Amino acid sequence: MRTISVTAERAALPARSHKPWYKVLYIQVLIAIFFGILLGWLAPHIAESDWIKALGDGFIKLIKMVITPIIFCTVVSGISHIQDAKKVGRVGIKALVYFEVVSTFALIIGLLIGNLVRPGAGFSGTPDPNAVATYTRQAAEQHPVDFLLHIIPDSVVGAFAQGEILQVLLFAILFGFALLALGERADKLRSFIDDTAHAMFGVIAIIMKAAPIGAFGAMAYTIGRYGPTALGNLFGLIVTFYATAALFVFVVLGIIARIVGFSIFKFVGYLKDELLIVLGTSSSESALPQLMEKLERLGCSKSVVGLVVPTGYSFNLDGTNIYMTLATLFIAQALKFDLTLGQQLTILVVALLTSKGASGVTGAGFITLAATLTVVSPALVPGMAVLLGIDKFMSEVRALTNITGNGVATIVVAWWEGELDRDKLRAGLDRQIDPSDIETAVQTD
Repeated sequence: MRTISVTAERAALPARSHKPWYKVLYIQVLIAIFFGILLGWLAPHIAESDWIKALGDGFIKLIKMVITPIIFCTVVSGISHIQDAKKVGRVGIKALVYFEVVSTFALIIGLLIGNLVRPGAGFSGTPDPNAVATYTRQAAEQHPVDFLLHIIPDSVVGAFAQGEILQVLLFAILFGFALLALGERADKLRSFIDDTAHAMFGVIAIIMKAAPIGAFGAMAYTIGRYGPTALGNLFGLIVTFYATAALFVFVVLGIIARIVGFSIFKFVGYLKDELLIVLGTSSSESALPQLMEKLERLGCSKSVVGLVVPTGYSFNLDGTNIYMTLATLFIAQALKFDLTLGQQLTILVVALLTSKGASGVTGAGFITLAATLTVVSPALVPGMAVLLGIDKFMSEVRALTNITGNGVATIVVAWWEGELDRDKLRAGLDRQIDPSDIETAVQTD
């Protein structure tokens, strides 16, 4: 077996001169976000136009266009190169255990902060029940059995065409095991899939050049559509949610990172490009391919990255968990509805289940909130209308927290599995890496 590591080859080369500041991706995205906010504030009639909105939507569609083939190639390649088939199940179990433990911490923190700060106390607004009819209808249609059955695609082609990550993941795992069973007869097909993965990351490298345009359009439309005034009435909840998410990332995830042996601050800095893209687009899916590639650069094995990251996008939504508990308490306090200890414990259990159906796309957290409120107390559901005006601003932090949590989860599982290259981890976090040069370390026979 021979190993081709693009990252290792690049590390052996002399360091290149730094790019001019105006060519650095994250600076371009920051500038684009600033001008997007400016346009949305000063000229909302222009910012709300379909053409401005299309800039952000188009960029997200470009990214989503290649997510399923990248996940398929990465997972199949990782599994088919594994000598021990039991390892796949072992990695999956470890990932799910980690997801549930950390998700519970996220829910508890949301409840504690909500009870201490009480952001909904003293709210005098009157919610409009009709405003949340769509979300409650969608929430009513969500059932655990339906969610499990939905993981199985009606057809493989349909799963790819509709961008269903969990369905593609299921098929990729089965296909990877099939190649593993074929042994040497599948060598040519493995090489083809590895080369396809390289090509897909090349497509991402091209698409990423449009990231500033996408961030500009998405941010301009958000501010133009909802306006700075949308932040006024419910500013306290937004600040509380932002602070709680930061507390979770830098304290809870920070402690976990320290146990594994790396700094959460350096890790966040390492992902700054992806985080800014997520901030601009409010979609954590927009950074999924780059996240997978960067985690491989940090020394996580291909098989762990391929299994943990896609699964985490549906099963490890830390930001969504914090949002659901905090928002539930805010609505209860705003409606002068005293939740008992039993009802608050119910929130923990229900939210652990309802959050599993949320994806990285904007709005999913609001639908899962409706499902949670319906189970805890139907009387709270109309209060969702209070949050409609500001949910867009909170969805950005949900996505930021989700992607950070999934990155940490992948490193933890790789460390737990004994497949974390600490030299690569240390080198990756201690030096600046050009994220616009998307490449991947691929192992081939």
